[in-house]
Amino acid sequence: MRGDLIPAPRPSRHASLAPSEAHAPAAAPCPRLHPRSNGQARMTAHAAPSTDHRPTHLRRALARARKRRGNLPRRPTLGERLADIVAATVGSWRFILVQSVLLGSWILGNALFGQRGWDPYPFILLNLLLSFQAAYTAPIIMMSQNRQSDTDRARAVADYQVNIRAEAEIALLHEKLDLLREKQMADLTDMLQRALARIETLEGKHA
Repeated sequence: MRGDLIPAPRPSRHASLAPSEAHAPAAAPCPRLHPRSNGQARMTAHAAPSTDHRPTHLRRALARARKRRGNLPRRPTLGERLADIVAATVGSWRFILVQSVLLGSWILGNALFGQRGWDPYPFILLNLLLSFQAAYTAPIIMMSQNRQSDTDRARAVADYQVNIRAEAEIALLHEKLDLLREKQMADLTDMLQRALARIETLEGKHA
């Protein structure tokens, strides 16, 4: 019974083909065409940016500017910024007016109260406060001035270097103009000599 239920083997696909087709070699794959033609590839190759890294005059000038910028003073610290703020505040008319009003009020109040005032004549506490103010304000102003002088000195050096370089460039341009003028004069002299020689030759033929 089991032998009758076994299905018959199916014929293979290659067996159904003809002998010539079964042994025929496989076709070579069709080559894929590049989306860009030769002309487009050539135009793309010519349109590619050039990687020329030669040191041009502009690049040298930028490098020198970056070097000068690196020689400038560093960024001010918190203490230096505070010193600048204090110096700007103390050296203003607003500070003078406010301090004058405070001093006048202090002296007037103590004069009105007499010996019962908080700082009677000769105003020892006021002198002490003004001494403390002068003792701390003067060094802070000097710190701000020193930092500003360093910045001005560095900028002056940078300006001097720029002026020297500009003078050298102008001198070089004058030399180039002189050489060009000498070359033009030499060419004109040569042309005149050849013209004179040709005229003499023509006169000798007619003579």
